Amino acid sequence: MISIMLQQTFIITTFVMGMMIIIEYINVQTRGLWSHKIQDSPFLQIVLGSLMGIVPGCLGSYTMVSLYIHRVVMFPAIVATMIATSGDEAFIMFSLFPAEALKLNIILLIIAIISGIIVHFTVKNRYIGLKGHGDLPLHNPNEECHPFHPTKAVDNLRNLSFTRALLITGVFGILVLLLTGVIDGAHHLNTLMGGDVDLHHGHDHSGHEHDHSGEADWIRWSLIAIFSVILFIIVSTREHFLQEHLWQHIIKKHFVKIFLWTLGVLIVIFFLNKYINLESWISENLWVVLALALLIGIIPESGPHYIFVMLFAQGVLPMSILLASSIAQDGHGTLPLLAESPKGFAAVKVANLIVAFLAGALGILMGW
Repeated sequence: MISIMLQQTFIITTFVMGMMIIIEYINVQTRGLWSHKIQDSPFLQIVLGSLMGIVPGCLGSYTMVSLYIHRVVMFPAIVATMIATSGDEAFIMFSLFPAEALKLNIILLIIAIISGIIVHFTVKNRYIGLKGHGDLPLHNPNEECHPFHPTKAVDNLRNLSFTRALLITGVFGILVLLLTGVIDGAHHLNTLMGGDVDLHHGHDHSGHEHDHSGEADWIRWSLIAIFSVILFIIVSTREHFLQEHLWQHIIKKHFVKIFLWTLGVLIVIFFLNKYINLESWISENLWVVLALALLIGIIPESGPHYIFVMLFAQGVLPMSILLASSIAQDGHGTLPLLAESPKGFAAVKVANLIVAFLAGALGILMGW
């Protein structure tokens, strides 16, 4: 059982890390596109915040918090951002149930825009908790930080740093495992999403007949595509971007945490399923689960929300609770806001919780 859990955790973590690296690359490669014109359009700020929020991970929310601290955008935009964002869990959701994740993000986008507009017309203070310009600077665009240069790949391979050699070896090894079928995802995904599987005989004792072979194929080919792109990024990027952004900011900061949180949640769910009929308990205590989702959503941390994502993936949690949880929690996106403005952080969380409760309660009453 531990072996299967470790393999499941590896599949999920590699997908998450791969997406984070690609988004970091795109974010830095296209920086400097923000225009001061958005300062004159509250509606554009709300739409921008909502779109940045649904970008998987915390980069979008970090960017909007930075813009808010510098008074480029106003409070309604930051509320919309935090309603739309699901933090690092968005990577997990797109890896486990892509169709439902896309549907959820569209709903979050709509709710975020509507909520932002309502806040704009009801809250007079446009910069709650800000007493002046903050000192959290946006990334300074310069030639050293620019990640891609077409002539750098050959030079990089001729003068391999230890970090680049390590990453190339690791990514190439993962691609070999994927291409040879050592990691095919099918059995692991069925175990993860289809209920309690007899680890010795391969039988499903959950009473569900879920075929996840399509999702497994999607995960495998997505991983192949993602890590092919990552291999290109690692080979062609400048040393500064490789060291500071990929190694320091993404891998060292997030890999161990995501791996341990994912493994921990899988272990907890396994034992809960072994001793408790979670599907029955949740269906009979939806309001209690909703309250728990709201309380956990206050924590400015991605990990605790994993439990709701995994339970939904296993079919024991309704979409209404996952929606409420996604609205309530902001990943790490609010951490810089908490550091700069505790009052602003509290105001955002209150707005999030109100919207999350209304959305979750409506979903429960509608049987969704």
